[in-house]
Amino acid sequence: MNLQEFETQYREAMAETLNDLQTAVLLLAQAQHKISKIGSSVQNLSERVEEFIDHEKAE
Repeated sequence: MNLQEFETQYREAMAETLNDLQTAVLLLAQAQHKISKIGSSVQNLSERVEEFIDHEKAE
């Protein structure tokens, strides 16, 4: 393998690796957003259940 072939392989591998990294970062951001939405939903549901229980106990 000569220097030019090595350089070409290096650049292609680096480009692919950087693309993979960018994809992983975007997927991570999407997962974090989804986790946040799920957490909010669980908190909201928990508050509604607590309110219902309190209301039922008061009757």
